[in-house]
Amino acid sequence: MQKDFHYYATYCAAYLAGYSHEESLTVCYSAQFVDRCSATLLSKLKAPRSAATTQLQLEMMDARTDRVSLQNITRIWASFHFLPYDLYATRKRCGKKYLNKYRLICKPNSDLLIDTVKLAKDGSLQAAGVAMHVLADTWAHSYFAGTPSLVINNTNYHFYELIPEGEGFAKRKIKFIHSTTAPDDFDKSVYVNSLYQASENAIMNLGHGRAGHLPDYSFIRYRYLPAWADYEEILKDNPKEYFNAFCQMVYALRFLRGETETFEKDTYDTEKVAPWESQIKEILSKRQGEAGACQDWKALGEKLSGCVIDEFDLERYQEEYLQAGKDQKDDTFLGKFILAALSQKSMVTNRIFKSGNKLAGYSIDYEKKGFRGNKDFKGLVKKKEGGIKE
Repeated sequence: MQKDFHYYATYCAAYLAGYSHEESLTVCYSAQFVDRCSATLLSKLKAPRSAATTQLQLEMMDARTDRVSLQNITRIWASFHFLPYDLYATRKRCGKKYLNKYRLICKPNSDLLIDTVKLAKDGSLQAAGVAMHVLADTWAHSYFAGTPSLVINNTNYHFYELIPEGEGFAKRKIKFIHSTTAPDDFDKSVYVNSLYQASENAIMNLGHGRAGHLPDYSFIRYRYLPAWADYEEILKDNPKEYFNAFCQMVYALRFLRGETETFEKDTYDTEKVAPWESQIKEILSKRQGEAGACQDWKALGEKLSGCVIDEFDLERYQEEYLQAGKDQKDDTFLGKFILAALSQKSMVTNRIFKSGNKLAGYSIDYEKKGFRGNKDFKGLVKKKEGGIKE
């Protein structure tokens, strides 16, 4: 997903869930910041680099594919953008190396999603925003994995867009191109993707890079044949699934506010969303890029709250963090975000490691062995009684 959903739609979901205008801005800013919090930015802020929730294109260009580097990539992308669905999935006639990647495939309503939302319970608004980013991406990024893999993430010639036509849909073949300047052409179903690399672990084969931004568009419906599914055709209906994502965010945010006692899989707050359902579905189905979708969601959010939604400004909270003393940084806006990011990454890495999968690296049980991990995570030890798993 892109800014239209992570920022403006998340604001709408938070407001419908009962958060105030200012609280909703904090939640949605944090959700969008997940896509901008890179190691480069954290270095500029002299903040813990391990709190990185994304990697810039320039960072990816310099990224190596040795074991340690791949583990770092997987920790970021599996924790925040491609949350694994089933870490214990089985598959016949499948080697362990491939099975570990297969188990990182992202889909909605996983056990890890329950863990993600509950982790943010009684936490900061920034933690709620991080959780909402992760939740939303499970819908947009379904069937891709947050680790480089040609077998899992590649696309082939059998990739078709379904265009609404009359009472049904017309099937149009999608053309993928690799270009640094050409925009996606919605009228011709031409989408820019990553450059084909035959190496299984090439950076170009991370996530949905081989499908470009196509999975991030709310209007799109497509069919394709992923290799991991034994070349059985998969249908992805983004307007329907993005609506589910929105309703699930409202439900999750109400749980985080304490309005409901439980957070369960496959549950959506359609009742709170019902008065706005037709307008939301109209936005989701409109064939437009990120800029147009941002304007539509912004207009809806301002209609809901009667307040102006500020534009996302990457530098808004940086000076506060830089000027804060060493002992006060955790109480700043970005300090709270950093703690939430470290906590989410620590939890997901621990779950992957406990499943017997080393693709995200090693995890040490703090309660049993004491602190032996990256010093960036020491802040969590101070904040959480009973220790930390990283």
